[in-house]
Amino acid sequence: MSAYRCPVCEFVFDEAKGAPREGFPPGTLWTAVPDDWCCPDCGVREKIDFEAVGESL
Repeated sequence: MSAYRCPVCEFVFDEAKGAPREGFPPGTLWTAVPDDWCCPDCGVREKIDFEAVGESL
């Protein structure tokens, strides 16, 4: 599984952990996250701006 980081606040979406408070359970693939989803910590960046940081942390 992979992880993706917000370039503004460093929030990391880890596919293995998901983002339960955002409605994405563990195991949610990045491709399943809607394209218009915004960073839950800073709200500044959308999914398209996130950077791949490799395998799950």
